[in-house]
Amino acid sequence: MIEVKTSPLSNGEFNRGVFATRDIKKGTLLHEAPVISYPNDQHEHIEKTILADYAFEYGKNHSAILLGYGMLFNHSYEPNAIYEINFENHTFEFYAFKDIKAGDEILINYNGDVDDKERLWFDQG
Repeated sequence: MIEVKTSPLSNGEFNRGVFATRDIKKGTLLHEAPVISYPNDQHEHIEKTILADYAFEYGKNHSAILLGYGMLFNHSYEPNAIYEINFENHTFEFYAFKDIKAGDEILINYNGDVDDKERLWFDQG
């Protein structure tokens, strides 16, 4: 259903993104990414690494590194996918927010809410 390929949206060292391999209907579970969480007071150590650009908020007192394809979804202020945190299973669940065509890149809003247009760190300055 999904695969990692070179993304025209990413200008990092690896230029990767997640793409649909077939048409996907709105509401479909795309991926469950297991979580490695850590207390926020340890984030200063992560800030010294490239992982800082990939960490997610995980509740009030923790941050998380996502496994699987979880850290490879690129950002859009007009996303075609959303994610929900499943604290019980320690996963982030990625769902199609709208119908996605085969070949389309699957994009999430890094702000955590599809309607949140607050500028992100890489769009500022």
